[in-house]
Amino acid sequence: MPSDMTATDRETRCLPADAAAIAEAAAILKAGGLVAFPTETVYGLGADAGNDRAVARLFEAKGRPRFNPLIVHVATAADAARLADRDARAAALAARFWPGPLTLVMKRRADCGVSLLASAGLDTLAVRVPDHPTAQALLKAVGRPIAAPSANRSGTLSPTIAAHVMAGLDGRVDLVLDGGQCPVGLESTIVDLSVTPPALLRPGGLAAADIEAVAGPLATPDADGAVKSPGRLARHYAPAHPIRLEAAAVTGDEALIAFGPEVPAGARITFNLSPGGGLVEAAANLFAMLHEADRAEVAAIAVMAIPDRGLGRAINDRLQRAAAGGGGH
Repeated sequence: MPSDMTATDRETRCLPADAAAIAEAAAILKAGGLVAFPTETVYGLGADAGNDRAVARLFEAKGRPRFNPLIVHVATAADAARLADRDARAAALAARFWPGPLTLVMKRRADCGVSLLASAGLDTLAVRVPDHPTAQALLKAVGRPIAAPSANRSGTLSPTIAAHVMAGLDGRVDLVLDGGQCPVGLESTIVDLSVTPPALLRPGGLAAADIEAVAGPLATPDADGAVKSPGRLARHYAPAHPIRLEAAAVTGDEALIAFGPEVPAGARITFNLSPGGGLVEAAANLFAMLHEADRAEVAAIAVMAIPDRGLGRAINDRLQRAAAGGGGH
């Protein structure tokens, strides 16, 4: 099995966002590569939202310390409706503000095809329709949903020109489409429609008052977590079975989430995140294998130790959140 590419294995090119460059960018995305592109808010770092490995590489490129949910970009509101269950509030907001700097969090459809890693194992999906000619042209050329957080290293300022992207991600992505300066220059506003009343998860490029004029009053997540938002709670994705971490041995009533070539025997069923010990492959398989293990007829899930470096830190963060407090949803 080939080893994972490291974050610096790529030669990053920056091209003016003309038709030829957009066509090349679309081919790169379809092949599982990473492309930074302008939106009206900030530059996004795109990966095929249905490709687990591409999404894992996106997290690696950003140095993202946790598998927080990503915003999935689509070309039209009709495309969004194929990914998530749209209620009357969502339909009204989409009709008024899409394309535009508004992200809606909705219940994901079971057949949406978006990577579980992109939604951090949640049953919701954050979706938006960008209002930028380059982003629209790219989405139409790809013909697939694109997961795209801001195109910067995690914890640094969001980029509003291509030079910002190159300064932070040169050598970490395949291509940067230079579409000039982003006109809004502020991340999208995020509204959670999976709760009632809807919650303002992040202020952004669309004023909350404008949203409330269409959807009614917005709640704000409070300190005790009464209104949940992705990534806020210590226990995030929680399987029904209890999880035992850093397992060196297993019993016959456990499912094993293994890592690497040396796997202890004795588990009722074993899933190996990466037999070759690759952290990108392990990240790509994490949520799907957790779900499979949780469906097994076992008493618990044992998880082997994962190296706490690179994407391993994000994998361990997610596993610790899943294990917090024992089993049960």
